[in-house]
Amino acid sequence: MRLFWFAFSLLLATSVGWAQQVPDVFMQEPVSMGEGWKGFTDLSFLANALATLTLAAVLGAIIAYHPKHVLTADTLEEIEAPKVFITYSVIGALIGIMVVKYGLVVGFVLFGIGGLIRFRTVLYSASLTGHVIFVTLIGLSCGLDLPHVAVLATVFGFALIYVLNTRITYRINIGALPSERIVEAAAAYRKVLEQQGCHIMSEKKNPGKARVTFIFRGARKIRQQHLEHSLENQVDESLRGYLDWEIE
Repeated sequence: MRLFWFAFSLLLATSVGWAQQVPDVFMQEPVSMGEGWKGFTDLSFLANALATLTLAAVLGAIIAYHPKHVLTADTLEEIEAPKVFITYSVIGALIGIMVVKYGLVVGFVLFGIGGLIRFRTVLYSASLTGHVIFVTLIGLSCGLDLPHVAVLATVFGFALIYVLNTRITYRINIGALPSERIVEAAAAYRKVLEQQGCHIMSEKKNPGKARVTFIFRGARKIRQQHLEHSLENQVDESLRGYLDWEIE
């Protein structure tokens, strides 16, 4: 019992001491932390922020496209992971810019939003999760009366997504193939894809399930419908199977 009261007293004293150290900003009425539309006139800050975001993207890309990663990646998720790394690197830089410029209170807000996204948002891929976090920070910038940060982040993010997704990555499972001609069928499909300018990154044959899986990057301007039409019409009918697409 004495131990219980000692622990309770220690906890109470610690709580009181912590409460006394809480920054006055938490006790004040909420006020705008940003400059509003005048922020667009702060060209020095905008240039520095742009340089910071660019540096984060470049450094993130150095790690993301490490030669070892390129050599060992053999699934769609692993192949597309570098795009996620770069996106999150830029997100971290944007958070740092806001915290350094406008104080730790922004950090607490970001921490809360991050928890909400982590436990309440279920998305198809990590890439989409990164985009959700990015647009959330853009919206937060607007709410914090930082329209210049929001606009800069939007322009930079738009350009970054365009660059990272210049060539779409596909995974296609071709099933119901003639089991005794799997190798021949795979070669026929691979030939059509290469003729369409696709770069094949992985090919896996599964004779037991009469299936072959390709992971490839399409040509810059080619569309899935065109690829599908080519695969269905240029492969010999005796070697055809059904197509199951997955796009990242």
